[in-house]
Amino acid sequence: MSATTVRAWAMAATAMLGIAWSMPANAQSIEQGLLQLEWGDPAPVAPGKARAQSRFNAHLVKDDGSRITLDPAQARKAAGDLYVLANRRVAIAFGVSPKGTSSLPPIEAIVPAERPSQSAQVSAVGARVAAAAPVGGVTRWVTLMCKFSDIVTEQKALPFFQSQYGETVGQLGHYWREVSYDKISLTGSSAYGWFTLPQPRSFYVTQENGKDKADLRKLFADCGAAADASVDFGSVQGVNMMFNGDLDGFAWGGGSCAPLEGRANFCTRVTWNPPWSFSNLAPLAHEMGHGYGLPHSDNSDGDDDTYDNPWDVMSDGWSNVVRDATYGARPKHINIFQRHRLSWVDAARQRVFALGDVATRQIALDYAHLAGSTNVQMLVLSLSPQADPYATVVYTLEARKREGAYDGALAGDAVIIHKVEASGTAYSVDADVPAADTSNNEGSMFKVGERWLTPEGTHVVTITAQTATGFLLTVGPPRVMSSPNPPRLKPSGTSASSAPATTGGRLPTMPARTPATARCAAPGGARSERCVVRER
Repeated sequence: MSATTVRAWAMAATAMLGIAWSMPANAQSIEQGLLQLEWGDPAPVAPGKARAQSRFNAHLVKDDGSRITLDPAQARKAAGDLYVLANRRVAIAFGVSPKGTSSLPPIEAIVPAERPSQSAQVSAVGARVAAAAPVGGVTRWVTLMCKFSDIVTEQKALPFFQSQYGETVGQLGHYWREVSYDKISLTGSSAYGWFTLPQPRSFYVTQENGKDKADLRKLFADCGAAADASVDFGSVQGVNMMFNGDLDGFAWGGGSCAPLEGRANFCTRVTWNPPWSFSNLAPLAHEMGHGYGLPHSDNSDGDDDTYDNPWDVMSDGWSNVVRDATYGARPKHINIFQRHRLSWVDAARQRVFALGDVATRQIALDYAHLAGSTNVQMLVLSLSPQADPYATVVYTLEARKREGAYDGALAGDAVIIHKVEASGTAYSVDADVPAADTSNNEGSMFKVGERWLTPEGTHVVTITAQTATGFLLTVGPPRVMSSPNPPRLKPSGTSASSAPATTGGRLPTMPARTPATARCAAPGGARSERCVVRER
């Protein structure tokens, strides 16, 4: 596409969604190519030990195979929802680097480079990216088992990796069908190997600033080349690579390119798994989730650990998990916003309460894992005054139940709330002050008889009853009540774009039978207007 065509497409997509968002007219340069995202996930650590921070890389792969490194923070802001553009062709408008610096040119905007078409699916509640492409149908993955030339150990045999893709309960084929409401399948997926790489581990994992650094592209290129004669990559939509030695302390997931199938640039979803990752299904599913474009979720304790939300396999895949004698830790489901990001939540199962909605309504919120639900499964409280409800801050509510092959070890049955800002990370809301280190506490579970007020003071949610299929909620604007009824909870006084960790207010809806204690201290001991009131 020319720059003029790119701007025209952005305007057409904008008009299609009614979003005031387009390619800047004063962009200095426009580059096109494939958007590739890579997430690095550290190995689990013993209790009490600090875990390494996750890693995230973003690149634009141009048609000639060259790569432009993107600043992740700028890319997130410029794209709206960067993650639904993963592994897709995009156009990026760059500005001018500040004079006298060697920094990368600033990113002004990122839009999909495909033309609008009738086949493009647009979410009824408004996706953040114009014509966001759904992930659906058959997504065939192949496993490539590759040995470093200087390591002979083969931790698992070929039948183990082949069976991981099965459709039996506890296998990946069954898991991804269930979590996607049967929107995707892994039909035709299989495993191949072990193949011997042409180089030792030290060739692929080098030292940078005293730390191991894995060359992901070399690993994909050589592992793929070793398997090329045995594997038909023509219909492959994802490659899971298993290595018989540690990489750089991380497992990786996202996308990559390699010279395969006679093509100079064969690009697809890719994961890089050391033994600790492929021995358990949960971390492998986590990396495959990155392959589908899913980012991490988090909790609201405000630290730099993104692996402390056990309501989503894309955060904490190790806590509150069902164990399997063959496949280790099973993956739990992903949160409802992650499902929505991939267009797996039907429009009829979504309900949005916009900013300024003055009506109070009762909502039947079905458990998120139920296929064929006839009620709402994704409730959205939007703080956006714009046509796009995801433009600023939303709170998503879902019902979770401790049952089934994957969610059978969750912390409990409850309504779970996540805060999402500008279609970014989903942070689980915790009513405890300070927030718990891991969000499997009572403060993160909203149950019958409890009421929650958004920190901004815009919406009140009351959990009124539990049903056979979920919970009944009353949702509406806050109301000031005169004595002797309790006053409404006050907002925190913070702006919607402040810290991602927010608690809101929570209190029983019924008068306490015994005296209650109120904790009104913010993290660090500072006073806060956010109060948690509970019965003793």
